[in-house]
Amino acid sequence: MNITFSIDALSPAADKAWRLQQDDTWRECTYAEPLQTNDARITDKHTAEHWAGRRMQKDNDLGLIAKDKAGMFDFLMRGTFAHAVLHRLSAAPIPDKKQMIQATAALAPGTAWLIYLNTAAQFKAIDANHSKIIGNLDIAVRGEIASSADYIGEKSSLNEALMQNTYLQFLGGWLEHLNTSNMGIFIPDVEKLKEESEYTNIIQNWQPESESNA
Repeated sequence: MNITFSIDALSPAADKAWRLQQDDTWRECTYAEPLQTNDARITDKHTAEHWAGRRMQKDNDLGLIAKDKAGMFDFLMRGTFAHAVLHRLSAAPIPDKKQMIQATAALAPGTAWLIYLNTAAQFKAIDANHSKIIGNLDIAVRGEIASSADYIGEKSSLNEALMQNTYLQFLGGWLEHLNTSNMGIFIPDVEKLKEESEYTNIIQNWQPESESNA
């Protein structure tokens, strides 16, 4: 798996965007566009998370200067903010249903677990009461938070219909993640799901970003 993040700043109206360069300057771009030769590439998720959410200030020489991270209510105000944009440079894996079932069955009921897909299409879970969710760049697709034995633990894996629908929801969210490069995608409603074969065919044929400009 070959992935990296760019740092894109987006204007309040989302009509202008800038990308951080290797020399710490910024160039105008289309938000989430393919990587160009001099774009800064960040492979460490913690470094990318440090950038995401920072307020940007215009500068005559550098174009933009990164300020402190936004506060809880800053996104309600007008301003330009930095975002970490994922670029996938190799084929996308297909999430494994068996691994999802195993990950779900291993969870202890009574804790508010968030089950999610990471950027490698692996099913993971974190304690929603004690872990960072918003801005967590390990979370490509997020499911519902669950604590009941009907949805997590060994009992959950016995409900084949539930497991199949949950898997299809994650496939739908994974496909949206691939097509948009957005992180923290919510799984779609059951009513909007496609057939499993349709999802897997589209994901198998999905084309990664070209490295021709690297």
